[in-house]
Amino acid sequence: MTQKVAVLGTGKIGEALLSGMIRAGWAPADLLVTARRPERAEELRARHGVTPVTNAEAAKSADTLILTVKPQDMGTLLDELAPHIPTDRLVISGAAGIPTSFFEERLAAGTPVVRVMTNTPALVDEAMSVISAGSHATGDHLATAEEIFGAVGKTLRVPESQQDACTALSGSGPAYFFYLVEAMTDAGILLGLPRDKAHELIVQSAIGAAVMLRDSGEHPVKLRENVTSPAGTTINAIRELENHGVRAALIAALEAARDRSRALASGKKD
Repeated sequence: MTQKVAVLGTGKIGEALLSGMIRAGWAPADLLVTARRPERAEELRARHGVTPVTNAEAAKSADTLILTVKPQDMGTLLDELAPHIPTDRLVISGAAGIPTSFFEERLAAGTPVVRVMTNTPALVDEAMSVISAGSHATGDHLATAEEIFGAVGKTLRVPESQQDACTALSGSGPAYFFYLVEAMTDAGILLGLPRDKAHELIVQSAIGAAVMLRDSGEHPVKLRENVTSPAGTTINAIRELENHGVRAALIAALEAARDRSRALASGKKD
């Protein structure tokens, strides 16, 4: 890439994105960063060779601005940036729950905005990033966002109306798997295994199952049935999961996450 990209509010996800972009071929000299604390900005310079700038400098000189601040700080950041962003700048938002219209109302008319919901596996280049166009974003703008976020995992285009559902499934999704691993580890201890061995068994099983889901092309029901022999151990475990309403609880949990994403978009804090 020859364009300049600025990451504003460079926390863990922002730094993971920078690192992935550099590995994918971006020149550090073309990457700008902003951070709230000067020592954090200098840490990023030392670690990655990128250039720390102010928010205003980033808005004036970068071709693409990636805003990774917390949702509650986005309005303040846009107030600071708006006087400095020309209409040919691409603005990419990584803030959960904030629609592209929020940005378009605060920036110059015609400014292209792309909304991206990524997740924490970006830290290990296995992110799932969901990309939606604002009313002024073109296919080229979406392709730029895909190239940037493709450096840290997989990307998927969806209509913005589906972003809240995607936030519930993949944005929050890693937490559900961590929660499940935590519960299974506790079960392993209850069954008499040391914690470290229970953890290793479960993590490797999770990795293997995920690779099979990704690479086999089989429906998850088919893969589950392949493990489930008549009157065996697995079907007894599945029966207990159904008896305790685990499937219904998961559906309810995802609905709750989606509803919270919608509430954040409408400005509700509680």
